[in-house]
Amino acid sequence: MNAKLNRPARSLADLAEGSILAVIEIASPPERVFRALTSEEIASWWGSKETYHVTRWSGDVRPGGKWRSDGIGADGQAFCVVGEFLEVDPPRRLSHTWIAPWDENNSTTVTFVLEAIPGGTRLTLRHSGFAGRSASCSGHADGWARVLDWLAAHVAPNPQTRYFLCRLIAPRPDFARTMDAKELAIMKEHGLYWRSKLAEGLVLAFGPVADPAGDWGVGMLRAASVDLVEAFRDSDPAMKSGLGFRFEILPMLGAVIA
Repeated sequence: MNAKLNRPARSLADLAEGSILAVIEIASPPERVFRALTSEEIASWWGSKETYHVTRWSGDVRPGGKWRSDGIGADGQAFCVVGEFLEVDPPRRLSHTWIAPWDENNSTTVTFVLEAIPGGTRLTLRHSGFAGRSASCSGHADGWARVLDWLAAHVAPNPQTRYFLCRLIAPRPDFARTMDAKELAIMKEHGLYWRSKLAEGLVLAFGPVADPAGDWGVGMLRAASVDLVEAFRDSDPAMKSGLGFRFEILPMLGAVIA
């Protein structure tokens, strides 16, 4: 494999011109990278607890189509970024406008160019339209380096990453159909908790299973160690409720991720 693949992104701001150039080489094919940039999947990888994170993305991926990204900042405040697609040429090129509140809602242009290379994709990003706003240009350059690193970690996770199949077993077989008000409130908290970890990338998928023998939930997690999965389990509102849930952690021997 090319030794440069999945190294940290490089980002440079041209303050005189008011533009940004960023590059990263990712150990995943252009089709996979393009999909991660143009779907609701964005909410599962764009951000971190230490900075901010996207909670919802929607878009009409065609020239002239609109897109919108909602998120929560590190300060807990909601934000929204919007734009319009200018070019959509999968999986080679994507261009759209970018209107962000922290840039005083100025309209700038972001262009992604994806090039197939041995073992993966070279992604080149250009963000233009910052003339006369050097502080914003510099800040966005730092931000794009983080974003591209998050993207690479999502579509081409570290080979040391492990996958776990987890089962949440209800305290009684008909639990899903006989919950009282307290139990329903706990399960709502449980769902919000898992959704938050989905946005962070720890959880890949989760949901209830219709088993005639009894109700249970399933989730697929991606983590560096079983300790992290156990910590996730111990913080689950269902497990903390004292209602009698059981949580099984089953390490997977391998995983094929789309």
